[in-house]
Amino acid sequence: MTKLQNKILGCLYGQALGDAFAMPAQVHPEDTERCFGWLDSWQDAPEDHIVHAGLPAGRITDDSEQAFSIARTVIEAGGVTLAAAVSGLVTWYDRVDGDNSPYVGPSTRRGVNALKAGEDPRRTGLWGDTNGAPMRIAPIGVLHPGDIAGAVADTVTVCMPTHFTGPAVSGAAAVSAAVAVAMVDGVGLADVIAAGRRGAEMGREHGRRWFGCSVSFKIDQALDIARGRGDRRSRLRRIYDEVGATLNVPETVGAAFGILAMANGDPKETAILAANLSGDADTIGAIACAMAGAYAGYEAIPAEDIAMLEADEVFREYDVRGIADGLEALLLKSRGDA
Repeated sequence: MTKLQNKILGCLYGQALGDAFAMPAQVHPEDTERCFGWLDSWQDAPEDHIVHAGLPAGRITDDSEQAFSIARTVIEAGGVTLAAAVSGLVTWYDRVDGDNSPYVGPSTRRGVNALKAGEDPRRTGLWGDTNGAPMRIAPIGVLHPGDIAGAVADTVTVCMPTHFTGPAVSGAAAVSAAVAVAMVDGVGLADVIAAGRRGAEMGREHGRRWFGCSVSFKIDQALDIARGRGDRRSRLRRIYDEVGATLNVPETVGAAFGILAMANGDPKETAILAANLSGDADTIGAIACAMAGAYAGYEAIPAEDIAMLEADEVFREYDVRGIADGLEALLLKSRGDA
């Protein structure tokens, strides 16, 4: 495995790891603790889970499925285009019977239905302000090692069909920029986090102006807590209470950077922290672990966790190793190496 392949696979498998491992977590940390104690092993979703009831341990959700679906259509198109973004989203939506699925977020449902009605994809995302954009953007960052501006530019395109508001683009740009810098061999975690903050500031200049606090503010707030006093549980509870862990983009992305820092970039520890944070844990976990996986690499993910993911029938349907090969070929071609 080359260093580049290690990074690409790390990002994709990290995305799935954080998503699937945190999938059973309840909305409130006290309920997660009631069900599991400290959630540090693979678990089925509880029967009373508000969204994931009935899902087995190791099951990925819409976070990873959308990321993988968009990556596929980008590969097929030979690069990031608006048409590829639309195709990836609509293909996924139809695959899961989105009109009847409980897993489809409100902004994605609104945007995809508008797209299917024939509306202009440059306008269908003007009301999308929830966290669907950052949760599925990591593969776009993979295509731009060290190139924050390139990652942000392609992020704007991918956000447009369903999440073209300032906060959504800012949050997605924070993630793609962090992944882009994490793809550089030997980079430090502080540089990855700084890139995320820079991406957030660049991204907020795009999309429809929208209300709410800035993504970079929430990243800073979460980092202050993550690096502060207290044990893991108490710091996680402060992130939950003070930063937030809902579908709100600044909360989601801020929390993801906070737990990434708490875990020192280790993918499995990041997944465990996301699960015990609770809230929209699978989305926060998918984002944070995609960054951690790009930073630490595929080889940093425990073999038993790789096996758990590969045992999941939904994960297998996406041929994630094939997607990694396609992203690598696209990246090398853009560099003139292939």
